[in-house]
This record gives sequence, C-alpha cells and structure tokens, in this order.
Amino acid sequence: MFVLLPLIAFPLFAQQTLDAEPTDAGKDLEVSLITIGPGEEVWERFGHNAILIRMHGGGFARLYNYGMFDFDQENFWSNFARGIMLYRIAVSDPVRDFEYYREEGRWIVQQDLNLTPAQRVALLRYLEWNARPENAQYRYEYFTANCSTRVRDALDRALGGVIKAQTVAPSRGFTFRMDTLRLMRPEPLLMLGMDAGLGPFADQRLSYWDESFVPMEFMRHVREVHVTDGAGGTQPLVARETRLVEARVPDADDFPPEWTWPALGIGVALGLVLLALARAHRRPAARTLLAILAAAISLMLGLGGVLLLVLWLGTEHISAWRNENLLLLDPLCLLLIPAWLGARRAHWQVSRFATAIGALVALLAGLALFVKVFPGFVQDNRLWLASLLPVHAALAFVLLQRRAHAGA
Repeated sequence: MFVLLPLIAFPLFAQQTLDAEPTDAGKDLEVSLITIGPGEEVWERFGHNAILIRMHGGGFARLYNYGMFDFDQENFWSNFARGIMLYRIAVSDPVRDFEYYREEGRWIVQQDLNLTPAQRVALLRYLEWNARPENAQYRYEYFTANCSTRVRDALDRALGGVIKAQTVAPSRGFTFRMDTLRLMRPEPLLMLGMDAGLGPFADQRLSYWDESFVPMEFMRHVREVHVTDGAGGTQPLVARETRLVEARVPDADDFPPEWTWPALGIGVALGLVLLALARAHRRPAARTLLAILAAAISLMLGLGGVLLLVLWLGTEHISAWRNENLLLLDPLCLLLIPAWLGARRAHWQVSRFATAIGALVALLAGLALFVKVFPGFVQDNRLWLASLLPVHAALAFVLLQRRAHAGA
C-alpha cells in the first residue's frame, strides 16, 4: 500500500504544479536521467533509460518510461514482422522499478540535471501530456525512435534544443552496425544474423546525437553538455551522478574480433571441398556428399535471400532495406537445388538452365565486391563477401565443368 501512495498522490501534486507559475512550482521539482545497464536477456542487451521527476526533499516521485510494449496488443506479432511496432510511455514508481532491475543484476546510474524551474515544469507538462492514453503510443524504430531517443528528445525539448546543438556535430565515427554488434556480442549467432540482415542504413557515421539511441551512450554524452547557470556563465547539465546499483551482468564494451580473414579461410576451404567432391564424382560416397552439401548450401542461401527480399519490399524495417547481401544470399540459389540433388546419380547431367543460373549467381556475388568502388555502396559486409564469394565461385565452376564434360 505504501508503495502505491506516490502514484496516487503525485498526480494531485503534478496538477498543482502545472497550474502554478513555473518559477514558483519548478523550485520544488528535481529532474534526473536514469540509465539501466544491459541485462542477460536478448532484448535487454541495449540497456534502458527513463526520466525521473520527484519532489525536492525526497517526496513523491514518478519514473517516465518510453520502452513499454504489450504482447497482447491486437496483431502484435504480424505488426512486429512488418516493422509496424507501437510502443508507449508509461509512468511508474521508481522504487518498484529499481528493485526489479536490481534483481536482474543490472546497474543503475542516476544523473541529476541542472534545469531551471521553468524547464522542469515544461518537462513535467510535456511528460504528463505524453502519458495520457490518447498520446502515449508512438511508432517504434530500433535506431531512430526507441526508448532512449524519446528520453533524449523530451529532455532536449525542455532545454530548448541545447542537447542537440552540442551533440549533433561531434562523432567517434561509429555506426548503427558497430554499436549493434558490440552490444550483441554475447549472443554470437544472433549477432551474425543481425549483421547479415542490416542494410546500408546501419552504416552511416553517427554523431553523438544519433549514437544516443543506446542509453549508455546517451548517459556518457550528456556529461559533456553545458547549460547556462543564470549568471551569465555555463555549468554542466549533469549536476551529480550516482551509481545506485552495481551490476552482476557485465557490459559489452568491446567490439567483436575482426573475422574477415578467418571467414575467407572458411569460404576457401568449403569451396575446395566442393571441388574435390566433384572431382571424385565416380565414387558413390563423394557424389552423395556433394549432392547433400551443395543442395543444403543452395537452400540456406536461397531462403536467406528470400528473407532479405521480404524485409526490403514487404516491411517497414528501414534498416534492412537495399541490403547488398542479396547479391550473396541469392534467392536464385533455390532454382539450383534440383540440379544438385541430381549429383547423386553416376551419370549426372547438368541442364543448360542450371548452368546459366549457377553462372549468374556467381556473377552477382562478384558484383557485390565490384560495387564497393562506387561511393553509394557503403554497406560493411566484408564478412559475408569473404565467406560466400569462394563458395559461389566453386559451385558455378562445378556446374560449368560438368556441363562441358557432358557436351564433350
């Protein structure tokens, strides 16, 4: 019951604050940026943040949280697949939420912010308006409209654009892809899947403002922001920073290792295996293994390409659009499966159609490398180029050689 008292009483205080003059009401408010570190679950790897507004002296407090979604929402999963995700802002009790994050083993940092009384009231007014049921929902996007960017935008709005003005130019040269792979490093398979699925949108160089889509980065960048002190000078936006809870879950601060050369080695080795099996085709075991391996590769690459094509043409996932990996994960590979299954026969004959498709697939894979000379093709897909180009070349060579052998 005592835990619920702040949520019951704060709306009355908030309404009194909204009705009062800003210079009178704002002095009783304190505003803090709350940042929560990564958790163990996949959806917690990017961290979280929220805005805390409380009464001076440790009175009532509310946590404004933009990261809420509902699995029971109508058509949630179909909308999720299509990239039409509706999230909402929720208002909660910080004591209860902090205890939840503590139990998850995630660190919590509180940054008390130097806002003027009028700015505190403006922020409270905006958050209270935003939390109304008719205003609470927003279109979620992973990189540009998530929980952290909404918190950033709300604070920047109250400060009259100060945060954006001071963070829109500086840059570390990071990209959405780099931050994504870094934070997803503890989940290697999912990290690789996300890397394959991200298109060139994810490879634009980010300013500090853009990089604030990661809550932990926004926490770091606001430390560098300065605001007026009311006496003709400036002061840091962050007045105090307190680590409320220590973490059991380690941060993922390191980038994944450079895998391009190992991937090239794997691709070349797999290509050589395919060539060796084709050369030993007279042996039943070799031709069976060739049929299984080549058909499986074509199936995986083809289905991967279909998925990339659907993400581009059939969804609102803008970070997956125009994915250059479509030249490597090629839907045309599915047309080659019957030809590869035919490799089990001792007198295997490859049709002109299959040979042409195999050559086209290999040429498109080579095009994925060639287009890198043009400035408009910025996607960082070195890993997939290195691992798949040798495989496509080997598969095309086997088909062409088999066709030539049959013609002879």
